[in-house]
Amino acid sequence: MTSATIKTGPAVKPVAPGKPVLVVAGPTASGKSALAMDLAQAFDGVIINADSMQVYKELRVLTARPSAADEDRVTHRLYGIMPASEPCSVAHWREMAVQQVTEAHAVGRVPVVTGGTGMYIRALMQGLAAIPTVPPAVRQAVQVLYDEEGGGAALQALADVDAETASRLAPGDRQRVIRALEVHRATGQSLSHWLAAGNQGTLDDVSFQAVVLHPPRDTLYRKIDDRFVEMLKQGGMQEVEALLAKELDPALPAMKAVGVRELAAYFAGETSRDDAVAGAQQASRNYAKRQSTWFRNQIPEGKSIFAQYSESQKEEIFSFVRQFVLTHPF
Repeated sequence: MTSATIKTGPAVKPVAPGKPVLVVAGPTASGKSALAMDLAQAFDGVIINADSMQVYKELRVLTARPSAADEDRVTHRLYGIMPASEPCSVAHWREMAVQQVTEAHAVGRVPVVTGGTGMYIRALMQGLAAIPTVPPAVRQAVQVLYDEEGGGAALQALADVDAETASRLAPGDRQRVIRALEVHRATGQSLSHWLAAGNQGTLDDVSFQAVVLHPPRDTLYRKIDDRFVEMLKQGGMQEVEALLAKELDPALPAMKAVGVRELAAYFAGETSRDDAVAGAQQASRNYAKRQSTWFRNQIPEGKSIFAQYSESQKEEIFSFVRQFVLTHPF
């Protein structure tokens, strides 16, 4: 018996039995990377990154990307593959992930998709809404509107044509406000309309099985705080300093990674080092809380582990995964 509470539900049902894809999810610092590596090593797997910040090559330390030793131990894909100067959309990540899943299956290996970005995982498992491509000129015009007239004006423009989406956004949510407004201007239909139309691109030839970590909040928060201190010892300050030296657009996703903005304020002389560290730890705890809520609501099926991943859960998890892999042959 293990000390953790483990609840098992049915695997996600494909249209027809398909090749196995494991999904290891959970909030930051829950132990999912260690679990994914153990599973990949035991079941001849390939780890595929599903963390929106770990795709950026400049952010190895602050995003807790796998170390060089980890990458030597197990095959890792989609880590550190993009410069911070380029945004990685959900659609772009999904396209790359599907390719990696296909390549792993082609050589008889089990894809182990792991990360804390729920939108990435849902897009892979359920497909994406079939929103037409927005012309660059339209996107640029909306960006100019936001940047010159402000987030409030852009959000009001969105509310005039898509009140449902606008009601869920704040003026400072630049990326989402721009996305919703550019979709309407390009298609004449609201983002809500396209989302309601359903998803396309589901992978009918595979079967997903999720393992989701849900550590107790106090345990998780202690781990988050301790890990950030360790990140600084491993060069987190220098990593942010080098990123800031590139003078990138602050609106880029990489510039919004947890810890970047807080340490940037320290380098700018706007706060003390201690306050910057405390702010980054608080931001990470807030993020973990949002992740936990998302995974409870969006991926309720599969195996849920209400503990930090450790050796004590390994036998039961592996038994469950072994059964899944055996019943979904290549």
